[in-house]
Order: sequence, then structure tokens, then C-alpha cells
Amino acid sequence: MGRRHSSGAFVLIVRPTAGRGRRARLGITASRKVGNAVVRNRVKRRIREWFRRGGQHQLRGRDAIVIARATAGRIGSQATFAELDRAAKGLR
Repeated sequence: MGRRHSSGAFVLIVRPTAGRGRRARLGITASRKVGNAVVRNRVKRRIREWFRRGGQHQLRGRDAIVIARATAGRIGSQATFAELDRAAKGLR
């Protein structure tokens, strides 16, 4: 199974990448508790942007799943990036 780390608005679950590929892969889950479709899509865009900007380097060689909690819809972009950075660093 994978390792799990929680922050206030997100849960990050990672495990080593299966196969020879060393690139990190990302899965995102945001339930209706996060907000309506507009809010959920905004949260998922922010998570993908964090991954694109630097998260893939922090998670190199791992598959990751980010689960957005209800509070994820109420925080801004910078707070999202900070929480995901904190969660990724907590896995080391």
C-alpha cells in the first residue's frame, strides 16, 4: 500500500511508481463536499498547477493521489500550494 499524509485541506497518498517509468503520476479526487462543480474544478486546476510547477519533482518516482477535503474549496491558490508542499515534504 502507499504512504499517507494529511494537511488541513488535502490528503496525499503516494506509493512507488510501478514499472520502469520514473515520472510521477497524479490522481485527483474532489467530492461534492468541496463545493459545486465550479469550485471542484477550480480546486483540481490548482492541484494540477502545483504538480506542474514543482510537485512532480518532489514526488519523483512515485504515483500520487490527492484527495481534496471540504475546506479545499475555501482556500486560495497560494494556500493550496503551501499545503500540498507541506504534505509532500511530510512524506520524506
